[in-house]
Amino acid sequence: MRNLSDLEANSMCNTFDYDDGDFIFKTSDNMGMDSDGNMMMRMGDNMAMDMDSGELHMVSGWHDDEEDD
Repeated sequence: MRNLSDLEANSMCNTFDYDDGDFIFKTSDNMGMDSDGNMMMRMGDNMAMDMDSGELHMVSGWHDDEEDD
């Protein structure tokens, strides 16, 4: 059995940005900060917008805490 590193375990709860190749760390229900420091806003389950450039990014999925209720 393989042990997960801290980075791997932590990244399982975050969203992966396929366009930039980095992770988005959720700061609220619809907002997050990527690993480059860009503010991102959730547009849908698999789409986020870079608030600085206005570009749309394809993402792995945005975990929604409300779905767990």
